[in-house]
Amino acid sequence: MRVTVLGGGVIGLSAAWYAARDGYAVRLVDLGSPHGGSWVAGGMLAPITEAWPGDEDVLALGVESLELWPEFARSLGVALGPAGTLAVAVDRADVEVLDQLRAYLDRMGRSAQRLTGRELRALEPGLGAVLGGLSVPGDVAVDNRALLRALRGACAAAGVDFAEGPAGDTDVTVIAAGAWSRDLHPALRDVIRPVKGEILRLSARPGALPPPRHTIRAHVRGRPVYLVPRDDGFVLGATQYEAGFDGDVTVGGVRDLLRDAEVVWPGVAEYGLAEAAAGFRAGSPDNAPVIAWLEPGVLAATGHHRNGLLLAPVTARRVLDLLREGGHGR
Repeated sequence: MRVTVLGGGVIGLSAAWYAARDGYAVRLVDLGSPHGGSWVAGGMLAPITEAWPGDEDVLALGVESLELWPEFARSLGVALGPAGTLAVAVDRADVEVLDQLRAYLDRMGRSAQRLTGRELRALEPGLGAVLGGLSVPGDVAVDNRALLRALRGACAAAGVDFAEGPAGDTDVTVIAAGAWSRDLHPALRDVIRPVKGEILRLSARPGALPPPRHTIRAHVRGRPVYLVPRDDGFVLGATQYEAGFDGDVTVGGVRDLLRDAEVVWPGVAEYGLAEAAAGFRAGSPDNAPVIAWLEPGVLAATGHHRNGLLLAPVTARRVLDLLREGGHGR
């Protein structure tokens, strides 16, 4: 069977790789936007700290996918780390938000250890004036750009044909173009929407404190911010706007990220600003991805919102299952 995958982000590449390894003739069409959510991402694989009441299906799918990640990463030759997330709060209102999260996780049978500010700073001496937080040891992270390079290499090795347009005949089209999927089929028009996010990549400079050993997710007076370590610094993110496909990085977004990060990690001021970028998450009404046949011969794998990297292996597996079981979706 000939399969054309529309989208060269982590979801499209993972689906193409799985299908090609299974013997399908796969063509991948990369739309090539610099604002793709996979490229502009922190790389957190964190279903537990992303959890919130009402998103039980998303939590279950994320936990399922996280269990697939060690083998997925080994097959691609990419590293996972650091192990564990610290979710921290700056004031009492922020602590209450984390208490709600911890209570919800307890009800869902997921554990998160409550820590005082002193205990948090014992784990990460570079933390600022945080009142308390949670330790979530099972969360990990991946370098998203190293992952994308590895996936492209794995696809090429498996025989995937990279094309600039859907030339030639195909039996099945897989729509995996993230936020742009909404324009590729009428059934997705009112389901998928772009959710803008801005991130900063910060590089360590001589004399600066080393980056944290854990991923740090913080609430700073109600505003979320995260710091994801890299070998040469860390990724700082992320704003979230309903702004259509506005690709500009705003001064306000950069200001807010740096201001809140300096509260959580005061040493951030000594880092270099290596990159500021905006990308588009593929939002859906219930925050859950759409992985299903839309019509005979057309399959969707989109709508992953904040969890595209996390859900890559489980999505690729489900796409492959649909191809095997459903043929052309008839």
